Amino acid sequence: MSGTVARITEISARSDVGFDDAIKVGVERATATLRNVQGAWVKEQKVDVTDGHITHWQVVLEITFVLD
Repeated sequence: MSGTVARITEISARSDVGFDDAIKVGVERATATLRNVQGAWVKEQKVDVTDGHITHWQVVLEITFVLD
């Protein structure tokens, strides 16, 4: 009997450009550390505001990867 087992881990990524960049940064970092990354789910989004302007974008991602 064979099957696939996956694990989900939660990470946070931050950007001073935008949400898309924060997601890209998070996924790139996850794939540099984890093998067999299959997907990511954006669980939360947050912005920091200073003097009425957005200064940082942050996402919490759930990264799915298949175990060897």
